[in-house]
Amino acid sequence: MDIGTTSIKVIVAEDVKGQLNVISYGNVRSKGLSRGVIVDIDQVVGAMKEAIKDAEEKANVSIDEVIVGIPANMLQIEQCRGMITLSDNNNRSREITEDDVRAVVQAAMTQSLPPERAVIDVVPDEFIIDDYSVTDPREMQGMRLEMKGVLYTGSATIIHNIRKSVEKAGVRINEIVVAPIASAQVALSEDERNFGSILIDLGSGQTTAAVIHDHKLKYTYVDQEGGNYITRDISVVLNTSPANAERLKTTYGYALASMAETEESFSVQVVGQQEPEMITEEYLAQIIEARLRQIFGKIYQALDGINALSMPGGIVLTGGGADIWGIKELAEEIFGVRVKIYRPEEMGLRTPTFTQVIGLIEYGVRQSEINHLVRSVVHNTSYRPNIKSEPVDDSNQELVHYQEEPEVDYIASPADEEFQAIDDDNLAKKGIRDWKFFKWFSELFK
Repeated sequence: MDIGTTSIKVIVAEDVKGQLNVISYGNVRSKGLSRGVIVDIDQVVGAMKEAIKDAEEKANVSIDEVIVGIPANMLQIEQCRGMITLSDNNNRSREITEDDVRAVVQAAMTQSLPPERAVIDVVPDEFIIDDYSVTDPREMQGMRLEMKGVLYTGSATIIHNIRKSVEKAGVRINEIVVAPIASAQVALSEDERNFGSILIDLGSGQTTAAVIHDHKLKYTYVDQEGGNYITRDISVVLNTSPANAERLKTTYGYALASMAETEESFSVQVVGQQEPEMITEEYLAQIIEARLRQIFGKIYQALDGINALSMPGGIVLTGGGADIWGIKELAEEIFGVRVKIYRPEEMGLRTPTFTQVIGLIEYGVRQSEINHLVRSVVHNTSYRPNIKSEPVDDSNQELVHYQEEPEVDYIASPADEEFQAIDDDNLAKKGIRDWKFFKWFSELFK
């Protein structure tokens, strides 16, 4: 289930010899959301129920649990580590069970979090049995078990509202997945996730840039302007209704005015006038281009500041805004790197707006059994073995703790202690707001 600002999408897929086939989907207009965040639970629940019912009727199935995406708003990444003793009173080693894995994950999650934050996910990098690194410790023998990994935390309010809404819609949450991680599962190739790429999701409520490197989410930047801002600009400049503005954007819109026809025109119904006015494609494109340049400009500054634009994978655009003609060319001009647009291959869903919901189900199913077991601890769900996939070797990788939005205060982790002597006031005067993160992350891309 993709809970978006403009629409709520639910897809149902079946596994056929390791291949996921989408058999139905529901797609209804959202209510009660703003910038990807729930602001009215009852309205959201109504839309969820409608989308679920639509998908159920098309597939002739009953949906009782879902995998849900959570936006990157106020997302933080931290290192985590847990350790438990396995030996008995006679100092003898024993075989490791699934309960032991649960215990070490719980130990890794046990740390002081502010009351306004909550755990979203834990992704293990490695398990260590008596100082030996392994991928899956189950049925192995040892005296001590450790887990090193990545801890994702987010706004407790956002997480609670998602859980409450899904619960009231009559289904259970199987997993909560950070949205850019899910989208990267399908929008980026194996090599792009490994060597490093930037995924930009042009949503209606906000635009999210995510850096994926070594198969990990390393950084996100969330700009609170999205496709709805473009629609609003068109509505205000042309004095037309938001519905007409959205239709003009999707039907005649170009991201680059130089690509639009100067002689091609169309009628626009203006508020307060009986007769429509004629507007050229070029004039409409100028309105759209101005807003997109503003959005991309802020993203460029954030990515260039951490040297992320030097990664070989370039930029992949997705989300509903990626369907605007000429947006690839505009992005290449602004970012100066290779840009491509991802469109799902599933019949009936071949538009960038379905990327996240397809990525959610792919991510949920393609994870290894040990990762599913770990997530059952995080989300307090029952563990059921799923498709066994080849694990990614994530050992010996650097982890990054970051801040995603300028208006959110930086929250330090234990890894930041070596930077505490820096004079933050002087750095602020130089325009470097989050120097601790900037210095650390810049080293990663050298």
